[in-house]
Amino acid sequence: MLTIYGVYRSRASRNYWMARELGIPFTSVPVLQARRVADPLAADAPINTKSPVFLAVNPMGLIPAIEDDGVVLTESLANNLYLARKHGGPLAPADIVEEGLIGNWTMWAATEVEPHAVKIILTYDHGAEETEAGKATIAACAKSLERVFARMEQHLERRDYLVGDRFTVADLNLAEVFRYAMSQTQLFQTHPRVSAWLARCHARPAFKAMMEQRLTEPAD
Repeated sequence: MLTIYGVYRSRASRNYWMARELGIPFTSVPVLQARRVADPLAADAPINTKSPVFLAVNPMGLIPAIEDDGVVLTESLANNLYLARKHGGPLAPADIVEEGLIGNWTMWAATEVEPHAVKIILTYDHGAEETEAGKATIAACAKSLERVFARMEQHLERRDYLVGDRFTVADLNLAEVFRYAMSQTQLFQTHPRVSAWLARCHARPAFKAMMEQRLTEPAD
């Protein structure tokens, strides 16, 4: 059985969403980020990213990680590519061309989108969005994302989804990365196709179920 290590309020949300889309059983091990624990190595500390039991799974001490019939993977986007490939269905690539396209979009999200989007959401998470430094960080990241949004807007001109005219793991992976930039309403307003695409992804029952579970967890 699939085991997902990580709380829903982390990049593990991607893997929880994917498992729900696929309709596969899974076990959740709610590993907390160590920064959220007063003393991560205390005997009574909840399992966290510095806990020896978790470091035995991922020595890098980062969530999420998945374990599936002896296979351990530790990169959230790659985890989803693996799950799609293993279980097949409409979320998976139908042929080698789609596999290449899905991989390409996923790597693009990791290298061109997420570095900027993560800085934005972390600025808000740290309550620094109204500070001068925070405003400067958000403005710089939003500017960097303009080209990203323009690229997506162009690609979605004649299609509703990224690959194969259907919702695939590429859409799921990118939707989870673009979600980090949702505070930047101007970017979405000036790129209506991107906004509509993200709304379609977020309208899916599996996403709603994942978010419902996420909201039951404490934010801090």
